[in-house]
Formats: sequence, C-alpha cells, structure tokens
Amino acid sequence: MEKVNQTSSVSEFILLGLSSRPEDQVPLFILFLIIYVVTMTGNLLIILVICSDPQLQTPMYFFLRFLSFTDICFTTTIVPTMLANFLSEKTISYAGCLTQMYFIYALGNTDSFLLAVMAFDRYVAICDPFHYVTTMSHRRCVLLVSFSCSFTHLHSLLHTLLLNHLTFCDSNVIHHFLCDLSPLMKLSCSSTFVNEIVIMTEGPVVLVTPFLFITFSYIRILITVLKIPSAAGKRKAFSTCGSHLTVVTLFYGSIFYVYLQPLSTYTVKDYIATIVYTVLSSMLNPFIYSLRNKDLKQGLRKLMGKRKFQVASS
Repeated sequence: MEKVNQTSSVSEFILLGLSSRPEDQVPLFILFLIIYVVTMTGNLLIILVICSDPQLQTPMYFFLRFLSFTDICFTTTIVPTMLANFLSEKTISYAGCLTQMYFIYALGNTDSFLLAVMAFDRYVAICDPFHYVTTMSHRRCVLLVSFSCSFTHLHSLLHTLLLNHLTFCDSNVIHHFLCDLSPLMKLSCSSTFVNEIVIMTEGPVVLVTPFLFITFSYIRILITVLKIPSAAGKRKAFSTCGSHLTVVTLFYGSIFYVYLQPLSTYTVKDYIATIVYTVLSSMLNPFIYSLRNKDLKQGLRKLMGKRKFQVASS
C-alpha cells in the first residue's frame, strides 16, 4: 500500500455512517457490539464443533467450517470500524479505506462461491449418491475451497487497483458506513469510465455465476426429489437443503438489491440491504445451520459436555 494516494489530494475519508445524530451513536454502538459478539461466538462454536466431532468430518461440514471462518473475517473487516466511528471521529485513511474495500469484496465473494460449492455438494449427495464419496473427495474439496478464495481475491484486487488510479480532489465525505466501490467512485473528480466498464462486464459475471450455479443445482435436486415415491423420503431430502436455501435467499436477495442497479441510483436506501449481507447474514448463519441440523446440535451438546467435565475435573 506504499503507492496509494499518489494521484489524490485526499488523505482520508469521512464515513457518515448510519446516523449523524449524536444521540444515536451510543445505542448504535451497543447494538452492533452485540451483533459482533454474537457473530463471533456463533461462528467460532460452529468451527469448534465441526473440528471436535469425528462424525462431522464430511464435505458438507468441511465447507460450512470455511464459511463460518469467512464470515468471522468478513464481519471483522466491517464492524470494528463502525464501532470506532460511533464513538469518535468518523474518519478512515485513504489506505485504510482501500484495504477495507478490498477485503469486503474478497470475503463477500468468497461467501458467494462457498455457497455455490455447498449447493454442488447437496446436488451430488441427492442426485448421484453412489458416486458421492469419489466425487467429493477430500482433495477435490480442498481444490474447490482454494479456488473460491483465490479467484475472489484476484477479482477484488482488480477493482482496488482500478480505484487507486482515480483522483479524489474535493469532497472526501462517503455517504455510507463502509468503503464501498459505488460511493467512492461518486467522489472521484477523474473519469470512471474504465471502472464502470469493468463493473458492468466482469462484476456481474463474478456475482451472478455462483447464483446461477446454485439455481441449476437446486433445479436438478428438485427434479430428483419429486421422483422419490415416499413422502418421508422427499422430506428427508429437502431437510438437508432447507438451511442452505435460507442462507442463499438472505445473502443473494440483499446483495442483488445493492449491486444490480446503475451506479447513479445508489442511495442511502441501500443501507439496510448492505447491513443484511455484510453483518446480519454472518450473524444468522450459525443459527440457521444449527437449529435445523441434528448432527450439529448433537455435536454442540458433546462439546458442552466435554467443557463441563473438564471444569468439574479441575
């Protein structure tokens, strides 16, 4: 980041946040502190349960463990800065802003690709169960996770480097609570033509492709499940997909609302949708996956039992 800000007279940005009223700052700080603590606790518990229970060493939980880890990193990229701004000056350095934007796009898209990988896992488990073990081998699972992480970081790096070539001359006030691409481009006093072309071409490919893959997987799953003669068999098949579908709907519903619209229409109304996919989805994911999953609930009871035994022994 040594070369950042060479073409800009702006050394820092002002994040207006969710509210400029002084009386709102402490309540918002308490609310998002609670959300952050719940998010960290829930996702760390998911990781600990999966790592400690031998029965959960399957591809589905392998991907869920990485999804929880990504959610922890994703939330940590955003919420601590919000908390600091609630109680102090709402400023962020130029380099800090670009760094935050880089990780928001890298980790947010990693979430998206991991959800697509998890949909593929459910597709193989339901539509081709006899080849599940060979198709979803540990080596292939590692490759899928590696691709999900590396490709999205390259995508984020491209947009960050393009943004770094813009000039920011006058206003440094970002009408948002985080450093996002659209509000930053609005502040630029140089041409954003190349940035907009990349956003309109490469951006939708990265955003929509995982969603189309998920949609295709669930269409095939639905066709297969409808062919199952017994109602119990259908319920069992659908029960393995319910949690994942809930997370997909929550994540993609909000993210499409924010990003599949022209740059000029980006307004303050997008705050709520942005909060949903950046903060709330990471908090809710552990509850969605654990409340409807008997194996995870059993693993959590085992983990709590071990802790109680260790405390009693000491």
